[in-house]
Amino acid sequence: MTPHWDPPSRLPLLPPVEVALARPVQAFPDPAGRRLAYEPKFDGHRVLIFRTEDDVLLQARSGRIVTTAFPDLRDAAERLPAGTVLDGEVVVWTGGRTDFAAVQKRAAATRARAARLARQLPASYAAFDLLAAGDQDLRPLAYERRRARLVALLEPYGPPLQPVPMTTDPELAATWYDTLPGIGVEGLVIKSLGQPYRAGRHWWKLRHSETREAVVIGVVGPRHHPRSLALVLPGDDDPVVSTPLSPAVRAQISAALRGLPAAPEPTAAGPAPTAKDMVGTEISYRPVTPELTVEVRQDSTARHAATTVVRLRGPE
Repeated sequence: MTPHWDPPSRLPLLPPVEVALARPVQAFPDPAGRRLAYEPKFDGHRVLIFRTEDDVLLQARSGRIVTTAFPDLRDAAERLPAGTVLDGEVVVWTGGRTDFAAVQKRAAATRARAARLARQLPASYAAFDLLAAGDQDLRPLAYERRRARLVALLEPYGPPLQPVPMTTDPELAATWYDTLPGIGVEGLVIKSLGQPYRAGRHWWKLRHSETREAVVIGVVGPRHHPRSLALVLPGDDDPVVSTPLSPAVRAQISAALRGLPAAPEPTAAGPAPTAKDMVGTEISYRPVTPELTVEVRQDSTARHAATTVVRLRGPE
């Protein structure tokens, strides 16, 4: 079967591309002689944008192609020069705040629903890196040089494609850290100005709280009395299974689930979807519409990472 696009060999990057990640820290890192850059951490859906000679492709963090879920961003990216590859976060703004539940609803949409949701919940793209331009792979360049080229590239276009704010001033970064939670920004991503772009956890992320929001996409166990939840966390489209729910949280979730349909859209019969639990075991879950948001705490040990549901934040 002929693929729907046939990119020229001169394009330096094609999906899937493994993304750079950040490791959590509890305080502003010591520069230790390095020059650091500070960016607001938007809790959205991590997406790479590829502008080929005659098409646009959107890749999620996992490597999946998610172009059909974001037709508004695809149309906006058609204006970019061929060979452009951006890394950034898709966010949806509602009531002056970023809305992770809304962006997850966008990400979960089928082609049939995507156009309607694009009108109801228009997406913005907060670009924080430029990985390629024309026929050049920019990943070996220092972040400082990639950032300058990113800003110059996007300046003529404007929303919905925008560079994420950045500062090298630690005092301004501290002000951002203190004030931006009011619009749903939960912390900072910190990078060395001299760093190349590399897969793996080479950046830092500083959050306000040990808790964060997650969207419920499924239940483990009986639908109206689940043992655990399948969740999607900001910036990561690979679902995870929570630890067993406490009795109080289970009661909250059970009550909320009674008003939701079982799945976002009818799907063909097939194996149940799966997500990984804290030890990496694949667990089957029953899908539900991505309408419920919960607050979770993530705890890591030397061997495992556990996601515990703290409370229900309520339907959007």
